[in-house]
Amino acid sequence: MSKTEEYISRSENVILHTYNRFPVVLEKGEGVYLTDVEGKKYLDFGAGIAVFALGYHYQDYDEALKNQIDQLIHTSNLYYNVPLMTAGEAVTKASGLSKVFFTNSGTEAIEGAIKAARKYAWNKDGCTDHEIIAMKHSFHGRSMGALSVTGNSHYQEPFKPLIGGIRFADFNDLESVKAQVTKKTCAIILETVQGEGGIYPATKEFLQGVKKICEENDILLILDEIQCGMGRTGSMYAWQEYGVEPDIMTTAKALGCGVPVGAFVLNEKTANATLVPGDHGTTYGGNPFACAAVTKVFELFEKNHIVDHVNELTPYLEKRLDKLVEKYDFLSARRGKGFMQGLVVTGRPVGEILKKALENGLIVLSAGSDVIRLVPPLVIEKEHIDEMIEKLEKSF
Repeated sequence: MSKTEEYISRSENVILHTYNRFPVVLEKGEGVYLTDVEGKKYLDFGAGIAVFALGYHYQDYDEALKNQIDQLIHTSNLYYNVPLMTAGEAVTKASGLSKVFFTNSGTEAIEGAIKAARKYAWNKDGCTDHEIIAMKHSFHGRSMGALSVTGNSHYQEPFKPLIGGIRFADFNDLESVKAQVTKKTCAIILETVQGEGGIYPATKEFLQGVKKICEENDILLILDEIQCGMGRTGSMYAWQEYGVEPDIMTTAKALGCGVPVGAFVLNEKTANATLVPGDHGTTYGGNPFACAAVTKVFELFEKNHIVDHVNELTPYLEKRLDKLVEKYDFLSARRGKGFMQGLVVTGRPVGEILKKALENGLIVLSAGSDVIRLVPPLVIEKEHIDEMIEKLEKSF
């Protein structure tokens, strides 16, 4: 029995089988490459599902975490700590929003955003029958609240009843959103770029139209930037390209570049009219270790011009992907923004392509049922794009 077979067998004996994992046991990473326990090397264009924006073993990042371990890892939110302050300053500066609440995950950030929206409406009229409009084919997480605003019945069916008062509209269809608005609507939630649903960026007309609906009806706009934020689409947050500011933003994944951390961030109006002491909390959220990671990530993004790098290389990445679409009949389209790209596959199972890619030393992901998703570390260079194309073609 190989190491891989042994470790997979031992894992299956003790780990609840909620993931259909690929038969690979990853051991270490360096730059934009991962290595498994057998010594096989993989070019990583998945980045831990858009998490490792800086790649693996980034020295300045690693040193910051080691230094924080030597100082303080956890205190609880009964006390202040310096990394909490610096991380909060970094997030509010980058977003232009007012107040941040740090969580342990993106799903928890969504939960907090939903609670903030309902509290905002409750403060206005004291009623508890408010509604939230979410998008079909969206994905916001798997907890009961986040699942309730996830527009995919396949994920929801076994866990009903979910939280009530959720209406679903069609993404990029403004009239569909207008049709769902009632006097009870307290928030509209959507991903600026739909990720799991198939890599669909919002159109400018749609997002600006939704914002106008919110302003005219005192409805909160919640933008989920958990996957598309943190520089991935060519601006620190994808909504900044649209000239539309959310009332609440959720962020996670690359926020900590590997350390589990998320946040929901509120503008001044919302922060002043929603959650107060006793309304929301978390034991681990905002602890010194996670916040040291967040602070260092923003420092490195600025110091090394990470967002500029994404913008410089995006045309090259898109050009190489567009040529694949032209070359192969089973590729019908490319969709995406920046380093969040999808290739639409017709007539072939995407899962088989992903398996072949893995055999050829390339990690790519799927999105929806028919899309190859490419969300590499933001530090890739042209040679990595060329290598990805070569391995992907070999897999085809």
